Amino acid sequence: MNLIYNSEQYSVVEFGADRDLEALRFGGYEIVDKGGRREIFIAGALAQSFRRDVNLLIARAPSVEEIDEFLGGYDSLMSQPVLLH
Repeated sequence: MNLIYNSEQYSVVEFGADRDLEALRFGGYEIVDKGGRREIFIAGALAQSFRRDVNLLIARAPSVEEIDEFLGGYDSLMSQPVLLH
């Protein structure tokens, strides 16, 4: 587990691949919307797509606002409330 992003609005934790657990076969990401107090865990093909898109975004040396805007694209998928974090 590795915290890869943390702003006032979002945090992203990367979970490494674990071939013994199907959900983490390719790794995964937990994205937390701090203001909305909700989160999502993505794995599999969605995690691979997220990783690719993040790499493209980082190559452009984005601002915090641009990264938060990118992560905001996942807001509609976030349905898990954050109780303790």
